[in-house]
Amino acid sequence: MIGLGDIAEKAYLPVLAAQPGIDLHLCTRDGATLDRLGESYRVAGRATSVAEVIKADLDAAFVHAATVAHPEIVEALLSAGVHVYVDKPIADNLADCERLARMAREERRSLMVGFNRRHAPGYAELARLPRHLVLMEKNRRENPDVARRVVFDDFIHVVDTLRFLAPGPVTGTRFRTRTGDGLLEHIVLELSGDGFTAIGVMNRASGASEESCEVMGGGVKRRVVNLGDVIDYAGGEVVTRRPDWVPVARQRGIEQICLEFLAAVRDGRLIGADDALVSHAICEEIVRASSPA
Repeated sequence: MIGLGDIAEKAYLPVLAAQPGIDLHLCTRDGATLDRLGESYRVAGRATSVAEVIKADLDAAFVHAATVAHPEIVEALLSAGVHVYVDKPIADNLADCERLARMAREERRSLMVGFNRRHAPGYAELARLPRHLVLMEKNRRENPDVARRVVFDDFIHVVDTLRFLAPGPVTGTRFRTRTGDGLLEHIVLELSGDGFTAIGVMNRASGASEESCEVMGGGVKRRVVNLGDVIDYAGGEVVTRRPDWVPVARQRGIEQICLEFLAAVRDGRLIGADDALVSHAICEEIVRASSPA
C-alpha cells in the first residue's frame, strides 16, 4: 500500500491486512504514520519511498497517494513490472491517463481503477433492475472548488456509476455547470441511449453532504441512500436498512474490488484501464468546458 491517508487507513488497510496469503508492505513519507499503522497491524515491511518498496520485489501495489502524485508512482510501478490498483482517478488529466493505460498494455500489467461503487451491493443490485431512468446525486456541503479537482477527484464517481448503470451503449452526452468566483458550484450530466436516460447531479454549494442513486423502469423504482439504505417503491415505501454488522468497506464495495484485483494477480489475469478511460474522458470534457479560457 502506497499512501496511508484517511480512506486508505479506514477502508483499504483493514481489508488487506485481513487477507491470508499476502505479504503486506506499507509505504508513506510520514514516518510517524508508518510506524503507527505498522505496529497496529503488525506489518513489518515498511518504506518511505516508492523506490524503496519496489526493491522488495512486490507483485502488486495499491496506490492511495494524492492524485497529483499518481502519474509518477504508477509509471514507476509499471516500469518495475508491478500490477497496479490506483484509487480514482488515474490522473487529473486525460493525457496522463491515456499514457499510463497504454504503458500498462505494453508492459502486460494490470491497471485497475478504484471505482468501488460498481461493487457496492446496493448499486450492484440496481444493475439487475429495469433502468429506463437513472438518477444519481452526490452533494457536498458548502465546498465549491476548482473544476479539475471537483470533477476528477469527486464527480468522476457519478460519471462512472451512471455508465455502469446505463442499460445500453451511451450515444448522447450533455452537461451543464455553474461556477462562481472561478470555483465550480454544481454539475448536471445527462447520458442517454436507446430507451434510457441517466442523469447525475453534484452540488458543491449544497446544504448537505449526501449521496443517493435510484433507477426506474418496468413498474419498478428503487433508491439507495448513502450506499446503505435501500428504498423500494411499490404502492408504498419499503425501507431496508444496512445491517448493523456489515463492515463499511464491504457496504461500499471496497472489500469486493480489492479481492477482485488480488484474484486477478494470483490467476495471471490482466485488468486493463480502457473502460475507465471513457469515464476520465467525459471528466476532461466537463473540465475544459467549465474552466476559464
